[in-house]
Amino acid sequence: QVQLAESGGGSVQVGDSLRLSCAVSGGAVGIRGVGWFRQAPGKEREFLSGIRRSDGTPWYADPVKGRFTISRDNAWNTVFLQMHSLQPEDTAVYLCAASIEYMASYRPNDYDYWGQGTQVTVSS
Repeated sequence: QVQLAESGGGSVQVGDSLRLSCAVSGGAVGIRGVGWFRQAPGKEREFLSGIRRSDGTPWYADPVKGRFTISRDNAWNTVFLQMHSLQPEDTAVYLCAASIEYMASYRPNDYDYWGQGTQVTVSS
């Protein structure tokens, strides 16, 4: 059973940076893709970035392209999301997810496993 656990969230000021971590355990070898999403109160879950397990190819949603960077360690134990120039509109719960079918997808329903999320709050 794949388990995901996010960490690294917190309260920051406008313009600050944060690096989120997603610890992957319990069968990562069956995962084809990992994605980062966020969800703000009253809003739909929003895709941010994904990475293919086959070749490590990253991809990004347009709103975060150039500000966020996804990466992973060599053993695929942890997937990171480096975030720069944070703004109040980035305030949300950030979640990582894993798909056993899709290498890359922006659709939450294509992901099979989810972490609990980590809160990011950006204050002006």
